[in-house]
Amino acid sequence: MANIKSAKKRILVNETKAARNKAIRSKVKTAVKKVEAAVAQKDAETAKSALRAAIAEISKAGTKGVYHKKTVSRKISRLSKAVESIA
Repeated sequence: MANIKSAKKRILVNETKAARNKAIRSKVKTAVKKVEAAVAQKDAETAKSALRAAIAEISKAGTKGVYHKKTVSRKISRLSKAVESIA
């Protein structure tokens, strides 16, 4: 356990940020799974609406620094390509 006050604060801040990042990552994964499920069922309308929601979540995660901007771009690109393949 840390003895210095600033080190104790760092531990608390890091835990808070880790929890926030985990929650955001979880939202992104859920959104991606919804798109992939719709693509697997070949349901174009549901896939397109789920894709819009997923893009919003992924972009928000990138803006908040949870994901790197190129990771955001890659995820969006792959999902879009999957949705276009069934349309």
